[in-house]
Amino acid sequence: MEVFTSILTLIAGLGVLMIGMKMLSDGLERSAGKGMRKMFGKISDNRFAGIGVGAVATVLVNSSAATTVMVIGFVNAGLMTLFQATSIIMGANIGTTLTGVIIALSGFDIGVYMAILAFIGVAMMMFCKHDTAKKIGSAIAGLGLMFVGLSFMSDALKSSEVMSSALQNLFVAVDFPLLLILIGLVCTALFQSSTAMTALVVTMAAPVAGGAPIIPMQSALFIILGTNIGTCVTAIIAAVGASTNAKRTATIHLLFNAIGTIIFTTVIWIFQDGVVWLFGQMTSSTQMQVALFHVFFNVITTLMLVPFIKPLTKLATAFVKEKRGGDDEAPHMYYIDDRFLQTPPIAVAQVKREVDNMAAMAKTNLKRSMIAVFTQDLSDREKVEKDEQRINFINKGVSKYLIKLSSLALLRSDEKFVGSLHHVVSDIERIADHAENFMEIATEMRENDCVFTQDALDELEDMYDKVTAMFEEAMYIFENNAVDRLKGFSEREEEVDITKRLLGNNHIARLNAGGCTVESGTYFYSIISALERIADHLTNIAFSIKSPSGSQREAMEKIAYEQRRRTHERKHSGKSLLEGLQDKADGQGQGDTDDLRSGEY
Repeated sequence: MEVFTSILTLIAGLGVLMIGMKMLSDGLERSAGKGMRKMFGKISDNRFAGIGVGAVATVLVNSSAATTVMVIGFVNAGLMTLFQATSIIMGANIGTTLTGVIIALSGFDIGVYMAILAFIGVAMMMFCKHDTAKKIGSAIAGLGLMFVGLSFMSDALKSSEVMSSALQNLFVAVDFPLLLILIGLVCTALFQSSTAMTALVVTMAAPVAGGAPIIPMQSALFIILGTNIGTCVTAIIAAVGASTNAKRTATIHLLFNAIGTIIFTTVIWIFQDGVVWLFGQMTSSTQMQVALFHVFFNVITTLMLVPFIKPLTKLATAFVKEKRGGDDEAPHMYYIDDRFLQTPPIAVAQVKREVDNMAAMAKTNLKRSMIAVFTQDLSDREKVEKDEQRINFINKGVSKYLIKLSSLALLRSDEKFVGSLHHVVSDIERIADHAENFMEIATEMRENDCVFTQDALDELEDMYDKVTAMFEEAMYIFENNAVDRLKGFSEREEEVDITKRLLGNNHIARLNAGGCTVESGTYFYSIISALERIADHLTNIAFSIKSPSGSQREAMEKIAYEQRRRTHERKHSGKSLLEGLQDKADGQGQGDTDDLRSGEY
């Protein structure tokens, strides 16, 4: 019964440890979300910068496997080269060692004090009002829970002499290096986390009854080598069904760790006692010795292979051949990938890029179709049809992706942004539909030998120029969150409405004067009406940064309210709270009263 209880406690401790790791990574991700987006937005061909990015990203997500999967997503989307991916993977292997060092601190009798962080973190999450403080509290609570889990695991091994003795005998019997490497590999693949396996090895390296550790240092070294290969399994699984280069990225990850393992296995096998003695001189804690070996392995392997990044990529290219017969013209997503969902801040940045790309395609289709209307040149008709299929595909893909994103732990600003994107992609898709309709009108006009008068063409071109300018402005506002430009944009939209009414009146005048046919007039009115609706969709896109539904009225009300609130705060900044409340009671600032009633204050 004692053994059974110890096993349950060990499993529970491992579970608490992994929950703590998850909370730590979520808290760090949410705290540094914008920083991560900027960091990955500045990827270059500088191998040392790539190593730095990989290391920092891995510390933030608390998992080298998660970083590698994210990199595979970038490569799969064609946003990162194999060279860039290789340097980041090297950095990820270094970054993951920090968690092992933190875990090894439990060997210095500070576990109880570190566990207090769980209480401190939870208190911050409950009582702090600032969102950033809550995120930091989550990370602190996660760190504390990791030490709570380690304490459970350590107590489980120490409380049962039968179990600890059995495990000690097992590792005395199983001392063949390759078998130990295999154990580390398989267990890491099952846990899907090298950090969790490292934590287990570190815990078993602590002295138990009799003063001897469950797993001797010699055996621990080879198991750690196995964990470095086992962590590649996650990347290999992530690369299944991905592009050729994504599979090559996973192969590079495996090659990197395999080469390092082969070199270190050879050295340790030959100079085993010397290696154990060397780490023993660094610290008396066997747990810290294991963690330091993990650091040494990844740092030295990186130093050895960083000059050979290009040969590594060539070797991976030789192993994974290019697919033949693929349809590059088939509709596909350009920037988003389910692999990014492991790191929500990056996923949000990528979905924004996908929406920007979708808008650019719609704008290009609008230009092609309007040129066809002006010139009756239908040479771009096939391009318009193909891009319309792509836009429809992206619209459905982004909508599904947004639903998945909504279920994740996002920054508050990202939650609002993701909510608004549902309407934005719908508006872009409708603009693309209007562009397709323009091409159909141009086709019918050519088939029926119907033409516009020069006056009609000039008017159409003028209105189209206004809508094009709105398109550029709307996307600038959307991409840069330029709230200060919304008022001017609203005036542009009113100008297009006025232009549409004016052109409609001119059209009727030409009809009455016999200047154009009824048939051409029908096409003319259809086009100006559609251009006016496109302007409405662009207005929705621009105002989505203030209102999730894209409502211009709602957004302008929010902007006006914020301006009134700032004015009110400046006006009453020198008054006491009682005086300020009295002002409201006396009926001052009717707009503020309305805002309070609506619950927006």
